[in-house]
Order: sequence, then structure tokens, then C-alpha cells
Amino acid sequence: QVQVVESGGGLVQAGGSLRLSCAVSGRTFSRYAIGWFRQPPGRVREGVSCINMKDGTTNTADSLKDRFIISKDNTKNTVYLQMNRMTPEDTAVYHCAADYDGRCQEYDTWGQGTKVTVSS
Repeated sequence: QVQVVESGGGLVQAGGSLRLSCAVSGRTFSRYAIGWFRQPPGRVREGVSCINMKDGTTNTADSLKDRFIISKDNTKNTVYLQMNRMTPEDTAVYHCAADYDGRCQEYDTWGQGTKVTVSS
């Protein structure tokens, strides 16, 4: 069983940056992926980005590609989401999740989330 725990959320001013971390523990698979999602207040959850932990292939939402960067550190079993030039529209609870098949499609394990608030 894989566990994922998010951290790094908080309050940031518009135009600022924040880096979220997703720590992975437990039994991992040779090929799995970690995705980031967010749920703004009163809105549905949306996909942000995903990275394959074996080959590093990434996939980021088109609307966020120029500001959000996903990366990984396999030595620390941690995935990061660097968020730049943030706007109030980035305010949301951010979750990471593990896809055991590594395809960034169906996620098996979810974290509790970390709250991000961007002030104007």
C-alpha cells in the first residue's frame, strides 16, 4: 500500500511562488506516477500535473504549463509542484495521488490535501 502526504501549502500574495511537496511511502511499484490535483472553493476538482516516477515523463494542464512545474526526487521519494506567478484563482486545496500503473489516468491512493490561499 502506498501512502502520499502533501505539505507546503499556505498563504501567498498574488505574483508570488510556492512549492508543494508530496512524500511517498510504503510499497511502491517499479513504475508508478504521482499526480497533482486541486479543488478551488465551491468548484470541482481539476487535474494539475502528473509525473512518471520511473522515466520522468510529465503532463501538465495547458493553462498552467507556463507557471507550474512538476519534478521529482527519487532519492527522497518526493514529488514537487513549483507554482509561480500565482493568482487568486490558484486558491484551492491541492492533493497528490498515486497511480500504480504509471499512466496518469486512474489514481489509487490520495492524500489529505494541503490548502493554498493566494491573496490579491
